[in-house]
Amino acid sequence: MGDLSKIDINKPRWDQSTYIGRAKYYFTITNPLNLFTTSKTLENARTIVEKHRNKEKLDITEDELWKAKHLYDSAFHPITGEKQALVGRMSCQVPGNMAINGGMITYHQSTSAVVFWQWINQSFNAIVNYTNRSDATMTVTQIGVAYVCATTGAIVTALYLKKRLQRAHPIIRRYVPFFAVAAANCINIPIMRNQELREGIRIFNEKDKDIGTSKIAARSATAQVVFSRIIMAIPSLMLTPIILQEMSKRCLLTKPWAEPVVATGLCGLILTFATPLACALFIQRVPVKASHLEPHIQEKVGKDGIVFYNKGL
Repeated sequence: MGDLSKIDINKPRWDQSTYIGRAKYYFTITNPLNLFTTSKTLENARTIVEKHRNKEKLDITEDELWKAKHLYDSAFHPITGEKQALVGRMSCQVPGNMAINGGMITYHQSTSAVVFWQWINQSFNAIVNYTNRSDATMTVTQIGVAYVCATTGAIVTALYLKKRLQRAHPIIRRYVPFFAVAAANCINIPIMRNQELREGIRIFNEKDKDIGTSKIAARSATAQVVFSRIIMAIPSLMLTPIILQEMSKRCLLTKPWAEPVVATGLCGLILTFATPLACALFIQRVPVKASHLEPHIQEKVGKDGIVFYNKGL
């Protein structure tokens, strides 16, 4: 079976200092097939990970160890270790967003449909953002405020653009969902992480020992997540309308069911690649020089010391 003791599973299997290495990691974490993993298999994966961390001997291969670790990473929070809600896992991003994006793109002309799909989208995003926060706990009030603000922001943006672009080219009108989603991400994520921004996120040394919290790191992490979420939405919400418009010109979407089915399928295909590739823009376990953080962190490790924080997703 080989000696597994030298394998450090606290770090991803691939080099996270390179984009390719991060992309390989996120393809495993965001794989929609992970959603079909049974609770028993997930608990077994957690047991394997915990035993390896405790330096217990395991009668498995290196590939089996990494498979267990990837399943663990796809279903359990990296800091708290809590099992994540199914709909909030990153592996649910593709099936969840393909249905929602397909609906937003298809039914963009009806005011009631715009309100409905933006509400559904922000409900889904609120769960995802809370599930994949960096590490801070949140009260029900904070979650509610983030949800209401993001939903209101998305709906107001969508309805405003819908009205302003009534006479615009059809392809321009189809882009309203993207601008609404982008605006909502700029609202939802910072509010959902408000406690982290106010109190800071945990900072660790190279041995994962907690050495304090940092508001500077929290701001950086939040900005990176907002940016990557917007980039994640661009391919499906910008390319799909173009394809649909061209198909409409050729009378390929005459059946009433054709456009929603094609839109959802296209979004799913695009998101399968866009989701992990957008997540890979930034490393999740972020290394940073202590000199870039608060003085109390520098006092513990020195200005030239390298510390880490979990960015979240």
